[in-house]
Amino acid sequence: MADVTAGRDVITYREAVAEGIAREMRRDAAVVCLGEDIGEAGGVFKTTAGLLKEFGPERVWDTPISEQAIVGAAMGAAMTGMRPVAEIMFSDFLACCWDYLANEIPKVRYMTGGQVTVPLVVRTANGGGLGFGAQHSQATENWALTVPGLKIAAPATPADVIGMMAAAVRSEDPVVFFEHKGLLASKGAPPPPDHVVELGRAAVVREGADVTLVALAAMVPVALEAAARLAEEGVDAEIVDLRSLVPLDTATVLASLAKTSRLVTVEENPYQGGWGATLVSVVADEGFSLLDAPVRRVAGECVPLPFADALEERVIPTVAKVVAAVRSLAAY
Repeated sequence: MADVTAGRDVITYREAVAEGIAREMRRDAAVVCLGEDIGEAGGVFKTTAGLLKEFGPERVWDTPISEQAIVGAAMGAAMTGMRPVAEIMFSDFLACCWDYLANEIPKVRYMTGGQVTVPLVVRTANGGGLGFGAQHSQATENWALTVPGLKIAAPATPADVIGMMAAAVRSEDPVVFFEHKGLLASKGAPPPPDHVVELGRAAVVREGADVTLVALAAMVPVALEAAARLAEEGVDAEIVDLRSLVPLDTATVLASLAKTSRLVTVEENPYQGGWGATLVSVVADEGFSLLDAPVRRVAGECVPLPFADALEERVIPTVAKVVAAVRSLAAY
């Protein structure tokens, strides 16, 4: 497949996934892909389209329907010098291979004193908003966040997909790469060749002076739309896209708070145990004196996600919920 970014002003998030993988496969012959239906079918979400044609079955492996087999094979391949990119079709299905992801892969480097590394990427379709129901719609970044030894990436734009995929594949530590289903059709400017986005470096995607909104993945456009509405009311919101949870760029958040003195986290994970709680605790420890108002967390409800659109909207964060949270802080 040719570079899909060549000569184009915009690309889709979906195209960026395939291009990000392809760039790394062109650069390094040790990079291979494996997963269900990623070859001839191009992936259930068409995020691996063209890879089999360009790289062949020696490097693009269709697997049985077994998450344990996929991640177990990827672990073994990584331990012996390859750089596998394994797809778990829905992030909810990470539970099926959780022993590998929580007990085995992140611990090898430590338990061997650095003699063996596991440089692999587990990429997965994440998040709700599409009416896929309770077992195919969860935002599961907070599952991985509980496991020391895993890096966690969750890009919000096509350019970041490509740049962060490059950083993930080149990492000596295992990376869980969350691709949000609700963003697959979204469009953005393509990045230049050799584009790499360091994991652990957040981006200020909107400058503001009155309140800091910290978001991730599909919550970034939600926060941006909320900021546009708030601007009409005279509230100037700054938006920080975390981009990754491990490493966590608290320095960028604290620098923003030094300007705004108010913080709202916007996360699709359930409120109970969400990443926002971790970030808020760091702010309480290291930036309490920067705050002029209580912190607000806008997060998913602690219930299984419903199929019905109207009900799902009640569960996950929306623009209206973010606007309401910011209004309460602006008036504090």
